[in-house]
Amino acid sequence: MDLLLTHGYFLHEDPKELQIMKPYAPLGLLYLSSYLRGKGFDVEIYDSTFGSRDALFRILETEPPATLGIYANLMTRANALAILARAVACGWRVVMGGPEPANYPDRYLAAGAHVVVPGEGELALEAILRGGNPGPAQQLADLDAQPWPDRERIDIDAYLRVWREHHGAGSVSVITARGCPYHCRWCSHSTFGKTHRRRSARAVVEEVEWILNRYHPEQLWFADDVFTIHHGWLDEYAAEMRRRGLRVPFECITRADRLNARVAAQLAELGCDRVWIGSESGSQRLLDAMERGVTVAQVRAAVGQLKQNGIHTGMFFMWGYEGEELSDIEATYEHVKACRPDVFFTTVSYPIKGTPYYDDVAPKLVQLGEWQATTDRDIKIRGRRSRRFYQLADQLLRSETPAEAALARQSMADAASEVEA
Repeated sequence: MDLLLTHGYFLHEDPKELQIMKPYAPLGLLYLSSYLRGKGFDVEIYDSTFGSRDALFRILETEPPATLGIYANLMTRANALAILARAVACGWRVVMGGPEPANYPDRYLAAGAHVVVPGEGELALEAILRGGNPGPAQQLADLDAQPWPDRERIDIDAYLRVWREHHGAGSVSVITARGCPYHCRWCSHSTFGKTHRRRSARAVVEEVEWILNRYHPEQLWFADDVFTIHHGWLDEYAAEMRRRGLRVPFECITRADRLNARVAAQLAELGCDRVWIGSESGSQRLLDAMERGVTVAQVRAAVGQLKQNGIHTGMFFMWGYEGEELSDIEATYEHVKACRPDVFFTTVSYPIKGTPYYDDVAPKLVQLGEWQATTDRDIKIRGRRSRRFYQLADQLLRSETPAEAALARQSMADAASEVEA
């Protein structure tokens, strides 16, 4: 074995996901595997999603040491560091990749990693395995030349079983492009930069058809950052799906400014069941501060167009962004009532290292606990309102009657003086 790939996410250790139970295969690792195996390397994958720390450690302790590639993101820091330590102790050469190590290369090198790969991993890992240095981050120019992700190397049926047991329908993820060219100040671009590279529509349809014939999922998840970014591409994709007589329910994420009546109708024709929109706020002032590049009116229009075509809508909102006032929260409340999405989620903004937002609030950041045992979500912003305040703001958004809204507002007023450390 030349390379073992893993990602350190253990579903059974994640109490939130154990309630949600909508796991997806680690496509990034599966793409690395297919690319490197295509170059002649002996690559194995330990998909930790349904695995265990002990089982992975047994592999590290009993297999002849080779190169271990660990993907780490915002939420898997502690696990990644534990795997790194055990691998180094057993004589493995460890390469760290993913957005988290790219943001903290010195920390991971100090913890024992031999190499930290910033950005896209295929070309860098190939150089390392050939005995060289990864060099500056390089990106694959032609995504159609990249083999499909190595789904056959892991247990996709385990993912489908979980979905079907908990939701009555199995789902498989697909990506049609890499990267996002937009400039939201809180969003990390540490893996793909601000690029946008698309696969051809025909290549994606061929993969979709193979997935449907091989795994028979009831739905798909297009994991692109902005699925409808290129309307001409969507035309080609719809035409090719029509030509092959294919139609499958799916979910995707997009931006409101990349939706219009024609695109919404096209999504419905393709079988789209739900579109997620990152609305973030109902306050145009905050959206402009975030450099979202969209308007509240565009979001409302997009949600309306989706509903007119029978497509469920999901929205994401962010509390606590720098400069937020009570009036911005009220604007978000009015926005939700105007849009009436089928589902929405909120989060309290957290600064990810390497983003402009992180730089903006850096003087106010308070690290809670040891870096090794926390995540960027655990960093507090001095002077910001308390978590309890934003829980009450959630209650306001979910209020169904004027009386409920009034009670939530009063509770928020009572908690308004509570601030983070």
